[in-house]
Amino acid sequence: MKTTRLPALKPVSQAIRSLVFAAGLGLVAGPAAATPVTWEDIANDHMTTNNVLMYGLGTNAQRYSPLNMVNDENVFKLTPAWSFSFGDEKQRGQESQAIVHDGVIYVTGSYSRMFALDAKTGRRLWSYSHRLPDDIRPCCDVVNRGAAIYGDKVFFGTLDAGIVALNKDTGKVVWRKKFADHKAGYTMTGAPTIVQDQATGRALLIHGSSGDEFGVVGQLFARDPETGEEVWMRPFVEGHMGRLNGEDSTPTGDVKAPSWPDDPNSPTGKVEAWSHGGGAPWQSASFDAATNTIIIGAGNPAPWNGWARTPEDGNPNDYDSLYTSGQVGVDATTGEVKWFYQHTPNDTWDFSGNNELVLFDYEQDGEKVPATAHADRNGFFYVVNREDGKLMNAFPFVDNITWASGIDLETGRPIENAGQRPPRLEEGQERSEAIEVSPPFLGGKNWNPMAYSRDTGLFYVPANHWKEDYWTEEVSYTKGSAYLGMGFRIKRMYDDHVGILRAMDPQTGRVAWEHKEPLPLWAGVLATGGNLVFTGTGDGYFKAFNAETGEQLWQFQTGTGIISPPITWEQDGEQYIGVTTGYGGAVPLWGGDMAELTKPVAQGGSFWVFKLPSWANE
Repeated sequence: MKTTRLPALKPVSQAIRSLVFAAGLGLVAGPAAATPVTWEDIANDHMTTNNVLMYGLGTNAQRYSPLNMVNDENVFKLTPAWSFSFGDEKQRGQESQAIVHDGVIYVTGSYSRMFALDAKTGRRLWSYSHRLPDDIRPCCDVVNRGAAIYGDKVFFGTLDAGIVALNKDTGKVVWRKKFADHKAGYTMTGAPTIVQDQATGRALLIHGSSGDEFGVVGQLFARDPETGEEVWMRPFVEGHMGRLNGEDSTPTGDVKAPSWPDDPNSPTGKVEAWSHGGGAPWQSASFDAATNTIIIGAGNPAPWNGWARTPEDGNPNDYDSLYTSGQVGVDATTGEVKWFYQHTPNDTWDFSGNNELVLFDYEQDGEKVPATAHADRNGFFYVVNREDGKLMNAFPFVDNITWASGIDLETGRPIENAGQRPPRLEEGQERSEAIEVSPPFLGGKNWNPMAYSRDTGLFYVPANHWKEDYWTEEVSYTKGSAYLGMGFRIKRMYDDHVGILRAMDPQTGRVAWEHKEPLPLWAGVLATGGNLVFTGTGDGYFKAFNAETGEQLWQFQTGTGIISPPITWEQDGEQYIGVTTGYGGAVPLWGGDMAELTKPVAQGGSFWVFKLPSWANE
């Protein structure tokens, strides 16, 4: 059912704290102002069904809901309940996962916007559009991946390297904070996260920065959600200094940064790249309350050109460029690094490490192992002990990985194949000979999050089969300019598909089932207690699969590509499923032959909601 776009709401009375809007000749009441969101609400988000309070549907980021009113037997009856258009000319790159609280949906849009919608009707309650400067430098489209909610506020990041807190009932700005210089390439695209410091009982707003492709130094922040004031900051380049309560605290790793080479001619004593070293934690954090640990991915080192981070006579395997392209366990109280595991040492392929960290437990030799699961851009799926960062298992989740033959489970390091690091430039060269690499820099899987089903024990991984021609170029740092030193052209791997959704056993690496798509998969995945898996496709279909067999059970054409994670919630005894639609993101900007492939896809910007029709239960 199409909804009519309405004016933004304004508060009527602080006493009754309810929302109203003008319609025709009278006033029509909106949903009553919601109750404050507590840490207990957030901590239980993975078990409750009436709200969706976290990016990832819980602090464990499993993207699983126990709801089963819509299931493998009746999902074919699923029909649209309503859709809401984000409107105006900003219809591109919609990667947001919505959150839901007390009958209100909060969904962000491209160009740093947020909308509050009535969850039953799609009626707009309020909207906020951040005023962006003309000189923002987003690397990979004008996307925003979602919001956080706590107390009476919702929080989201902006493309000008800021974070904003809005009153969740009115949309009024409570505070704004700028955390870095957007002219240098800093941005924020990931959804922030709320955690509770278990040592003090204090709530913290956790967020990172984006901008590795411009030579930023990646930073993870903890803030007071009431005021926005910084509590601590942790950089993710070895040797850079952290902050705690406004004062310098400790360097990350070794202050001498031995994983980055020396340069006696530099004012810092390190190679130029160290000062612009990347490692940005641009995705959302997971949180292990049992150990008071924030767990998040660290981005690629900068520049992409690994020879800029390797001495003239050095071996790339001796200079790992810590703490980049890996997963980091950070103490919630102090911001200190508790452990680090690096997926791609001295990453020269832009494999990054930012893909989501899913927290799950499994049994081994009769004992419970608390683990993280991570499907990396480099093509390997990692299972890591989340208490100490020790690698437990690793295996491929895509075909034809060329850069490494596997992961050594004893050392945790990749077994690199010769000739898969692009050659160092020779004197007089502007670019090296190209090599063919798989996966390409867009990854076996990119940021789009997988789901884990507590029922099947399987991970549902939205992956892609593609490859690239890759070559080395000259590189030097200029503030605000691309800092790559590599060239590329992404190409097709198979004639019959690019995207591939795979159900995988995390202990054996076995592929339980797979589903192929002609266009790249850039949407997240949702698993439910109804034995269902939902995801969207580049050509605009929202689809449901049998979680055990992979049989496609339902689809609906939304009219534009889907590149976002779906959600589900319960309201008034009915199960709703929602997804943001609107094509864009990195593929049409950076995708080479894949960008050509996706040119026919229409852009857009809407939120679609589905449910079973009333007659389905008769």
